[in-house]
Amino acid sequence: MKFLAPLIAGLMASTSPALAADEGDLMIRHVTVIDVEHAREVKDQAVVLRGADIVAVGGDSEVSRRWHVQDVVEGKGRFLIPGLWDMHVHFGGGPDLIEENKALLPLYVAHGITTIRDCSGDLPDQVLAWRGEIAGGTLFGPRLFTSGAKIEGIKPVWKGTIEVGSKADVDAALARLQDRDKVDFVKITDSTLDPQLFLYAVSQAKARGLRTSGHIPMALTVGQAVDAGISSIEHIDYAYKAGVKDEAAIAADFAAGRIDRAEANRRLDAGFDPATAMASYRNFAQKGVFVTPTLNGGRVLAWLDADDHAHDPYLAYIGPKLRKTYDWRIQRAAQANAAAIEARHVHFEHEAAVLPMLEKAGMTVIAGTDAGFLNSFNYPGIGLHDELSLFVKEGLTPAQALSAATRAGPAWFGLLDRYGAVKSGMAADLVLLDRDPLKDISATRAIRAVVMRGKLHDRAALDAMLADTRAKVAAWNAAESNGAAQ
Repeated sequence: MKFLAPLIAGLMASTSPALAADEGDLMIRHVTVIDVEHAREVKDQAVVLRGADIVAVGGDSEVSRRWHVQDVVEGKGRFLIPGLWDMHVHFGGGPDLIEENKALLPLYVAHGITTIRDCSGDLPDQVLAWRGEIAGGTLFGPRLFTSGAKIEGIKPVWKGTIEVGSKADVDAALARLQDRDKVDFVKITDSTLDPQLFLYAVSQAKARGLRTSGHIPMALTVGQAVDAGISSIEHIDYAYKAGVKDEAAIAADFAAGRIDRAEANRRLDAGFDPATAMASYRNFAQKGVFVTPTLNGGRVLAWLDADDHAHDPYLAYIGPKLRKTYDWRIQRAAQANAAAIEARHVHFEHEAAVLPMLEKAGMTVIAGTDAGFLNSFNYPGIGLHDELSLFVKEGLTPAQALSAATRAGPAWFGLLDRYGAVKSGMAADLVLLDRDPLKDISATRAIRAVVMRGKLHDRAALDAMLADTRAKVAAWNAAESNGAAQ
């Protein structure tokens, strides 16, 4: 392996073959390995990679003496963590936006994210194809897990769905997703899906050995979805709902048509009870249910009155057609009066305050952004770092936040034997940081290099990825402007 640019101004040399007992491709020397599981630093380590695997981790002097490698990177005491996972992203906007969505893939890698979980948009077949191309090495991007098309009711608001109106429809949908599309999990949403079919879909997916996530119908309690077998609760508002003392009565009134959604939400907002919440969360934890809070998207929307994001530097990475999809939520937020704006501020603060309760109750918190089309100014890549900063702001420790982004995803997929730690036998997905993330979670932004599937991308390579996406977006913007002028 020959690097076109040095990773770090410093040593880049080979160890002596005469001293080596084992062969590797790359050694990262003199690094502080972050043991995320135990929230500790292990100083002066050497890490040896061979292909897509970590084959040795240990004290620098011993490992460097024993291993012969093609290339050595001098870490200079920097901090090595497992690759980051964003466990809630979306691709979509219709066929005309395929290329703009595809251009987002390198942004994840440039921000240290080596794995993403696509939670369904309206381009399911395209995303399934990308998954295969990335795995086969013909498309550059992070490892991609996907639900394929989501399961929904008849004529839902969301496009790109499998519409179901009966148990037979659900059975056929699950058979297609599992047997034809070979999805990594199942996403089920509630736009028009009958609540009992929602529970049936969750239970049947579990019976097939498929993990599930989704949007839980208002006519159900969160506990009913958990009892049916849902694997992860997406978005903190459902966790908040599970902490409402009268949740079952509100769900029953909504199901019977005695109240509308606005009244149901008003009662939910007013009914949160910490004791009820902790009992629910402990029950969910015992049943192995994870939670993906997706705080950053809610924060952005709640404070659109204070920040319209018109001058965000990151807009340079978002294509014009994707940016246009932001308008839907922006326009809805703009219609709010002063009282409604204050209410959404308070609502976000109340929901975010649930986060440390989830951790205390023993639920595994997953880092996921909800970034992608429609979700205004919630940017792919940098959004995960914003999410982690919010985790700490709202009460998690840096170590807990880091675990949510490195270990929770692999744990949910049952892959902790392969991902989530810097040790021998694990996947060579790593991020080299300039600062210690256990002391300050913002250190996850200070990326010196990313290793993905054993291949090292130094700072210059990461900057080139960003520059390439900027250039594509600039060209699309120019084409849009020229088209509008004609």
